[in-house]
Amino acid sequence: MNKVVQRLLVFFIGLPLVICLVYFNQFHHIALNLLAFIASVLASNELYHLLKQKFELQSRPLVIITSALPVFVAAICAFFEANTAFIDYTFIFSVLICMAFEVLSTSSFENSASHLVSSTFIILYTGYLTSFIPKMTFSEHSREFLAFFFLMVCMCDSVAWFFGVLLGKNNKGIIKASPNKSVAGFIGGFAGTMLTGAIAHFVFPEVFTGSLAKILVLSFFIAFVAIIGDLVESVIKRSVEIKDSGTIIPGRGGVLDSIDSIVFVAPVYYFGINFLF
Repeated sequence: MNKVVQRLLVFFIGLPLVICLVYFNQFHHIALNLLAFIASVLASNELYHLLKQKFELQSRPLVIITSALPVFVAAICAFFEANTAFIDYTFIFSVLICMAFEVLSTSSFENSASHLVSSTFIILYTGYLTSFIPKMTFSEHSREFLAFFFLMVCMCDSVAWFFGVLLGKNNKGIIKASPNKSVAGFIGGFAGTMLTGAIAHFVFPEVFTGSLAKILVLSFFIAFVAIIGDLVESVIKRSVEIKDSGTIIPGRGGVLDSIDSIVFVAPVYYFGINFLF
């Protein structure tokens, strides 16, 4: 019961705080971008700890710094309204730094493949994917797009959890990566996300333009990717036999436990709103 209370507090306090940061639009969402940068650093440290249980990794400072670089550059680009291509260049540059470090500093190469693959994965997962959040701040309607981005992901997770608790007792175990997930929970996740998308369409028709079908299709894919993002982290934790990535967030675990769906959805949502709206 204590975990339920903690989870509800995070939902009713944490989500409104993030939405407030979204609407605090000074200097192109500098507060939100700073939060994304901090979350990226903490999440990369947690992911490093998880992978360290099974793999040989490069030095922690190197991996965390190169992972955070794309988010840092994305925040700088947003502040100065610079070309977003610099973010993609930084991701490539970060990976090349790790490769160069391996070539120039290692005298024994039996763990080099593990070093390079794990570093690239951490940079991609907690760095590059997270950088799509600052990318969203470039839009004319950044407040509305960002607010409903966080609302959709949060509603997918929260309604899925509620449906799972209420109706999922006898339909669990279909996904081996997370046996406690239920069919009812998955249905709830899709329903919560698509309902949020429909609300966005009717509340901000000048932003989410066109037919209702467009936002519902986008919402469907967002729910699917959010669920996959959650399951990917579950696979990683199950592989290394650790329950939570950390303990920093009550009722949720670590930062990575809280943003796993967000970072997966961010590029899908970014490309979706650019293509559809």
